[in-house]
Amino acid sequence: MSKTLCLKLREDIFLQVEDITRQVHIPRNAYINRALDFYNTYNRRKLLRKQLRRESALVSADSLNVLREFETLDDNLIE
Repeated sequence: MSKTLCLKLREDIFLQVEDITRQVHIPRNAYINRALDFYNTYNRRKLLRKQLRRESALVSADSLNVLREFETLDDNLIE
């Protein structure tokens, strides 16, 4: 399903879009849809990276404690 959108673009951006769509032979609407899809993907990845860093920081102390316990187990097995 498509939605109609009224969009105001800066003149320089509009002219660039017109030039590129003419050269690559795709409709302006398709070009803008692809551009927005690309930008959405980019921003979703940035948000996910931020979330993963935040969550990783929350569990880092626990992870280090588990690692130390495993190292202790290894040391006990060797003796």
